[in-house]
Amino acid sequence: MARHAKAAPRGRVLVDFALQGGGSHGAFTWGVLDRMLEEEWLEIEGVSGTSAGAMNAAVLASGIARGGAAAAREDLEAFWRRVSTAATFSPFQRGMMDRLLGNWTLDNSPGFLTMDLLARLISPYDVSNVGGNPLEQILHDSVDFAALAQGPVKIFVTATNVHTGRARIFRNRDVSAQALLASACLPQLFQAIEIDGQPYWDGGFAGNPTLVPLVNELESDDTILVPINPIERPSTPRSAREILDRVNEVSFNAVALKELKMLALMRKVADAGASEGANWARMRMHMVRNDVMATLGYSSKLNAEWAFLTMLRDEGRQAAQSFLDLHAADIGTRSSLDLDRLLDGA
Repeated sequence: MARHAKAAPRGRVLVDFALQGGGSHGAFTWGVLDRMLEEEWLEIEGVSGTSAGAMNAAVLASGIARGGAAAAREDLEAFWRRVSTAATFSPFQRGMMDRLLGNWTLDNSPGFLTMDLLARLISPYDVSNVGGNPLEQILHDSVDFAALAQGPVKIFVTATNVHTGRARIFRNRDVSAQALLASACLPQLFQAIEIDGQPYWDGGFAGNPTLVPLVNELESDDTILVPINPIERPSTPRSAREILDRVNEVSFNAVALKELKMLALMRKVADAGASEGANWARMRMHMVRNDVMATLGYSSKLNAEWAFLTMLRDEGRQAAQSFLDLHAADIGTRSSLDLDRLLDGA
């Protein structure tokens, strides 16, 4: 029988979060954070995020700086409402058949199919960038960047330098709407975001999300990972789109898995009595289980219908509750994610 630990009131415990990216699927992470923010004993010291995870991180940190956990919950909902409202007249809408069948996919959407084809044939640099990215104004409306820079929650936003292929990590004072857009910049759809004269693409190519700063720069010893991209899928992709989608999932997950294996190895060395690296020995990893993503395809990452976003939010809240039921007592005492097992496949 599974061991259940009731999330009873207790002394405050410092934690940090690692948030993967995934377009509209980031609403699942919204739900996880919404539930976690209800637990007064959890004190969020830092958040590392990529793409939609970076946006959730920035809104969360800004909200906490503005008015604590309650304000953060309000700001997260407001952010995702703005995303949905902005997409009201988007060409990326579900087809009639998918609506009738209750599918969240955009695979039969004329707008998505057209975009999917053009993205394989035409570079973003071949078309005009008039109007910019609507997410930029949403971010300005949703994040108080001045409060974020001075706020108590440290955030780490990852983007990939196009020239070097290396990650750049933006910290509180460097985080801007442009940095967040860079972290979410898919090269097939958008021109690279230039910051300080350097072009950047989606941070998932270099860190999804970056974990090392959470260990090296925070007092918290407990990292809670919120995954978005499924590590495993039960079926073999057969269509051209399914194959490409799975290739993208594998490539984005490969970076995260490699870093987790590195963390496991560092902790093993530290446990063996290394003179340095006490922070590695103290590190504890946890992961919120995410089963819903294995039922969703890539195209639904562009579905911003409010009904879809709130469904994902509710799934995230439920997943967070299940995590707390099982592992609340582990936070602050032991890892609930077996990092050593990752070394078996290294």
